Amino acid sequence: MSFDRYWLLTWTTYGSWLPGDELRSVTTVHNQPGARLRHNIPGTPVDSAMPGLRRSAERLMKGKPVRLTSHQAQEVMEQFRETARFRNWLLVAAAVMANHCHVVVGVPGDPEPDTLLRDLKAYASRRLNSRWPRPESGTWWTESGSKRKLKDNLAILGAARYVRDQEFPLAVWIDPAFAAELPDPSTDGTR
Repeated sequence: MSFDRYWLLTWTTYGSWLPGDELRSVTTVHNQPGARLRHNIPGTPVDSAMPGLRRSAERLMKGKPVRLTSHQAQEVMEQFRETARFRNWLLVAAAVMANHCHVVVGVPGDPEPDTLLRDLKAYASRRLNSRWPRPESGTWWTESGSKRKLKDNLAILGAARYVRDQEFPLAVWIDPAFAAELPDPSTDGTR
């Protein structure tokens, strides 16, 4: 099977990172009348805290923020692997934290990244809903997520390393072929 595109997909659990949050918020903001700007280019600063925007987002919440448990994270990880097999994707790397997920995936052709994100979140939600009560909000995840195309093997390996080296992971998986190409975190100073 040939993989034509690789993506780093990231999304948060419901209510865990709100617009205007002081913890690295990426928000669409007005930069001039009628124009909107999103500060989400890798390596550039994200938006600073916007307390008013955060309070507004809190008032609109339909339930408490979702934080995954270790057992839930393991189930989500297994579902990522199953979804990739079913869709004929290559799951390069994945990490599930209590409040967000990262997935590096290779896909045949050039499907819309929104479709990839939708499928991963939908199947993970189905898995969680079959084992735990739905959250108060009715959803486990935020509405959208980050979709970054990985242009070459160096970018794919960099994304896999980034996913592998997440702080406080509940579940991490790296494809063995890619794991063999990554530097050992105990010797490369990343941990």
